[in-house]
Amino acid sequence: MAALGSPARTLRGLLRELRYMNAATGRPYRDTAAYRYLVKAFRAHRVTSEKLCRAQHELHFQAATYLCLLRSVRRHVALHQEFHGKGERSVEESAGLVGLTLPKQPGGKGWEP
Repeated sequence: MAALGSPARTLRGLLRELRYMNAATGRPYRDTAAYRYLVKAFRAHRVTSEKLCRAQHELHFQAATYLCLLRSVRRHVALHQEFHGKGERSVEESAGLVGLTLPKQPGGKGWEP
């Protein structure tokens, strides 16, 4: 429970993930049903004068878990796109993937340019 952070930070993170998801469509994220639901739920579960508000803590935990899921899926897709096999590669391309360069062939007798 100590690693959750503040509810406002979790809400900002969720809204950031909504912006990432809606960037491809070009539609503003504030027009989505997910945005309206998130803001409504966080407003309904604000901390009141009670010392322990179980519903607020439960919502915060669920929101933090969902935020972790959204971030992880986005990062997974980015990694998959970067490292997904693209078929047969040349030796130079394969060496470049791991940060190596091939030695230069010296010109002269017996070597192809």
